[in-house]
Amino acid sequence: MGMHRDDLADFLRRSRERLSPRDVGLIEGPRRRTPGLRREEVAALAAMSTDYYMRLEQARSPQPSVQMLAALTRALRLTADERDHLYLLAGHRPPEGARAGEYLRPSMLYLLDRLDSVPVQVLSDLGDLLAQNDMAKALFGCVCTVAKEDRNIVLRWFTEPDVRSRFAAEEHEEHARQLVADLRAAVAHRGDDAESRTLLSRLRAASAEFASLWDRHEVAVRRSHPYGLMHPELGRIEFDCEVLVTPAADQRLRVFTPPPGGTEALNMLRVLGPQHRHDTAATRTSVNE
Repeated sequence: MGMHRDDLADFLRRSRERLSPRDVGLIEGPRRRTPGLRREEVAALAAMSTDYYMRLEQARSPQPSVQMLAALTRALRLTADERDHLYLLAGHRPPEGARAGEYLRPSMLYLLDRLDSVPVQVLSDLGDLLAQNDMAKALFGCVCTVAKEDRNIVLRWFTEPDVRSRFAAEEHEEHARQLVADLRAAVAHRGDDAESRTLLSRLRAASAEFASLWDRHEVAVRRSHPYGLMHPELGRIEFDCEVLVTPAADQRLRVFTPPPGGTEALNMLRVLGPQHRHDTAATRTSVNE
């Protein structure tokens, strides 16, 4: 796996600018013009020369060692997801198994068959919908009329306005940011392969909003989070979404469970059943993130 110098430089710079001196125990002087930390401050925190760190941010350095990356992780206060992203950009991808692609892993199929009391979906690491159980079909609608290459939840969010209509307007911005940050982590983990490049090209061409968010270089894997949407017949439904990832991190099982006291919505979905069709074409084919 090669080193991505430009992306590494951009990620380091943006990570540095997001930190304040007080975040790392430094005193913020009265004449600070630089947003976030200065380069020399990061270098000192990582116990490296300022010149070497400057060359990293200018995409002029040789490949940093894993020891150097560990020091930068501590200096920039990176999360676990951001740390992994840093290593991948520097050409030190963690050893993982091969990706399954569109082939549904037996373990995922086993869980999908047995978790029939709550909505469950199986996604690829890039967000392609691979399978969903009957409860998920009742919640999100069938995707049988959607072409396979268009069943990506990130693509649908940024290209189909009707998908967003099922979420509260005040949630749109944060939801979009989380989608992009999660996709960023998946793309880096893959090592910039052809499938990733194809999806990114489609998204950039289709959505200026996506391009702007992508350029912010935020990275975070979505695991557990609250999830609410408007069902055309049941109204607002609240769930807790738990994301289970395969060891190779190539497929994800999304399990939607009701919060305490919220089982009525599940009972209604069970009554509607998988053959239920929402009123509009958009909701019939919608797969929401």
